[in-house]
Amino acid sequence: MKKVLSLLLVLAITLVIGTQLFAAAQAETGKPKVAGVVFQEDQFMMLLQRGYKDAAEKAGFDFYPGNTNGDAAKEAEYLNTYVTQGYKGVAISPISEEASLKVLTDAANKGLLIGISNHEFNLPFLTGAFTSDNYSLGATVGKAAAKYITEKLGGKANIAIVQFKTLLPEQSGARSQGFLDQVKGIPGVRIVTDQDAWLQDKAITIAGDIITAHRDVNLIFSANEGGTIGSTMAVKNAGKAGEIVVFGFDGSEQMVQLLKDPANILQAAIAQDPYNIGIKTMETVIKAVNGQDYSDTKGQSFIVPGILLERANPAGLDQFLADLKEKMQ
Repeated sequence: MKKVLSLLLVLAITLVIGTQLFAAAQAETGKPKVAGVVFQEDQFMMLLQRGYKDAAEKAGFDFYPGNTNGDAAKEAEYLNTYVTQGYKGVAISPISEEASLKVLTDAANKGLLIGISNHEFNLPFLTGAFTSDNYSLGATVGKAAAKYITEKLGGKANIAIVQFKTLLPEQSGARSQGFLDQVKGIPGVRIVTDQDAWLQDKAITIAGDIITAHRDVNLIFSANEGGTIGSTMAVKNAGKAGEIVVFGFDGSEQMVQLLKDPANILQAAIAQDPYNIGIKTMETVIKAVNGQDYSDTKGQSFIVPGILLERANPAGLDQFLADLKEKMQ
């Protein structure tokens, strides 16, 4: 028994010493610490986080990733930790403008340098804000849908909307409105239903229920990747390929596969550029930390344009996929 206790004591002491040495080694690097925070786990956020990481490490900074998983309390906890543990800055995709404003302002007032992604925040303390213009993105895919309705559906479409307004009302609403403003002017267009489902599995269920309840639906618009993939799969599962088409959001390898799928369900999707959004956001934080002039971005928002992916443009799909794979390496 004594031997066991002695062994456990030695192991405990070794662990403590090892931890102290690791902490000391970190402290001795002399590199500024910065963080990159996203709010969910999908390809968009993975690429955004990769952009943060690549920019920080290229500048010689120590980089620490975080994911709030849509939890406002966790977002506040992260920011408070960065302040108390001496982080110099953070590039963050906040949960929402309304929910995140106070905690961001409090952290900035305590000296944390903050760059924003995925929102148009025009706050004086920000190093910069970079995002897609959600309304314009929605309008771009809406124009593609309007063309399809006119040329392929004889100007008649009964449309179901699948979005994420209960998760991020500002973004989801802007995307959906951009789409609707392009198609509602066509006399034969009718909006049948508008529901929420942003995760793939949930969207399969919700879109499936829509197809069952509204047998006249012949077009589904989804405002994010999970909803788009789920809606496309729901159409296929219901045996409605050739009767219902899907237009959606975001770009991934799976989305490209669906755009090439001979089932001919997904017609077009608008892809954002999260990697470059991440790069540009973190670069402004780095400039501020290094004491460089960042007056050209301070307190301002900038739009990073998207890319329309269309079934009718297979060469464009191949180019997008090649670029995507390079960034994911």
